[in-house]
This record gives sequence, C-alpha cells and structure tokens, in this order.
Amino acid sequence: MSPLSKPIKFRPILKQTPWGGNRIVPFKHMNDAIDHIGESWDISSVNDNISIVAEGVYAGTTLNDMISRFQADLVGHKVYAKNGNRFPLLIKFIDAHNDLSIQVHPNDKIAGNQGYSNGKTELWYVLDAKPDASLLCGFNKEVTKDEYRSRACDGTICDIIKRFPVKENDCFFIPAGQVHAICSGIFLIEIQQTSDTTYRIFDYNRKGIDGKLRPLHINEAEQAIDFNGKDKGGKIDYDFLLNHRNEIVKCPYFTTSSYGLTLPLTIPLKTVDSFVILIAYSGCFTISLDHNEPMQVNAGETILIPASAASAHIVPIDNSCHFLSVHID
Repeated sequence: MSPLSKPIKFRPILKQTPWGGNRIVPFKHMNDAIDHIGESWDISSVNDNISIVAEGVYAGTTLNDMISRFQADLVGHKVYAKNGNRFPLLIKFIDAHNDLSIQVHPNDKIAGNQGYSNGKTELWYVLDAKPDASLLCGFNKEVTKDEYRSRACDGTICDIIKRFPVKENDCFFIPAGQVHAICSGIFLIEIQQTSDTTYRIFDYNRKGIDGKLRPLHINEAEQAIDFNGKDKGGKIDYDFLLNHRNEIVKCPYFTTSSYGLTLPLTIPLKTVDSFVILIAYSGCFTISLDHNEPMQVNAGETILIPASAASAHIVPIDNSCHFLSVHID
C-alpha cells in the first residue's frame, strides 16, 4: 500500500486571543480546558506553528518534513516548484466572541519588500452567527491617506468601512490590501495564504492575553492598504446544489468549493495537479482514495488529500454531510 493511500489529519494548533470564545474545543471534540480560544490552525506551515501529523505511520512528523519526503506526490508539481517544502495555505477555524481588530494584510510585493515570504489574501466561510452579527470589509467611499491616518488615530475608522450583516453559509473574499474585521458573535472558517502578517489599525484600546495593550501598525497598514480597491472583495454570491461541487471562489492562491452530500460521491482528482483540503463542518463521512481503506472524517476535522490521489470516494454518514474543498489551480 502506498504511504499516501489515505488522507492526512494534523493536530490542531489552538490559539488564545483576547477576543476568543469557547466554541472551538467542543466543536472539534477536544478535551483541552483552555479559555478564550479564538483560532484553531488546522493546517499550517507558518514558522514556529508547523502542523504535525496526528495519526498513522507518520504520526509526529511535521507538515514540512512530509513535503520534503514526498514532494510533488503530496502537494503537486506546480505547487512544489513554487513553494518547495513550505505549504502555501493556512486553514483556520475562528471563534469571534468579541470584535477582532480593524486590520489589513500586505500583498505579495509589499510583503516581500518587508522581508516576508508572501502576502495574505483570505476567504471567510460563516458557520454560525448571532442574529445581529456583522463583518467589516472594504472602505465605503473614496478614502485618502490623510483621512485614513486621521480616523485611525481618533478611533473613527469603522465609520468608513462597509458593514455586512452575516448569516450561516455566507462567504466573503478578502484580497490583500483590503481593510477588514470579523465582529462579535461569528464562527467561521478562514482559508488564506501562509502568512501571519497582520497590521492592526484599531483595537478598541484592548489589552492582550499578557495584560498589555496590543501594538498598532498604522504606518505599515498605510503602505499595505489598496486605496483604489474599494469595490474589490466583499460578499460572494454563489449557487448551491446538493450532491454537486459548488465553486465559491477561484483566485491565484486557492480555489474553494462547497459540498453538501446526501448520497455517495466520487470526486475525480487525476487532472488536479494539487493537494486537496477537505474541511468538514457538518455531519460525518467516510473517504477512500483510489479504492483504498476508508477513513472517517467528523465535523470539525480538516484533512489533506495528497496530489497523487486519482479519486476520492465520499460516503455521508447519517444521510448528510457538508464540507469545503480547497486546492490550487
């Protein structure tokens, strides 16, 4: 049997934050007794936060070491040629019990000029939201650098950012350079480039886990903001049909689709020169690659399908399951 005959599960990396809640641990069926968990990093190649294989022959092996060993068989020829042993995506669950900071991420060029490997474009998929919950994404009018600096300093920056009411299954695309924030009462999946570079613009004068005010990056954010990108990104409308692949977004960094299954489905992968990530968020299913032994995947789990797989056969348990798929075209 090939060493890549099954999908790979990794140990979640839990992150305490001043705005985190208590949904992630029970959602992922974990036993950790930690408060204020804002994020679970399910697949990560970020320095000092590299995912570790959770089970099987390679349990305890880092994601980067797995890529070094299997190269294109794991991630795909184009992905390996471009990224080497560094995995290009970071997959998170985010529980915003309170508002996150107003922030922005640099694009690839700006990040490179500042010594980082790449920028950060991201996607949000809402799993649950309070009735009055909202997200901030993009300026609501033309904004000059002078007005940005003035509002960043006097705390009125939220007044010039679009506010979107949100509900379950809503999706938002956040290109690098777009000012944004997740607000309180939202539980979501975040798919993003591998980067932990965030420039905080406003943080409600809030103290971090260490009891100190978290630093702001008003100057760096000014350089990263796309002041001409008012209408880029934001909420994405997409069609959804049960037992079909429903593409949500396709960009240079990732392609993301949504599935809801009530019947078994075989996903052809032979023409996809990329790994495929499945993020289960409702129900359970079994998955077998190329007719090999099946693996059960539960809600809250994320799996990595090697690029060498030619097909994935998925069977919903208890009649239904929902998950996102992510790959790179």
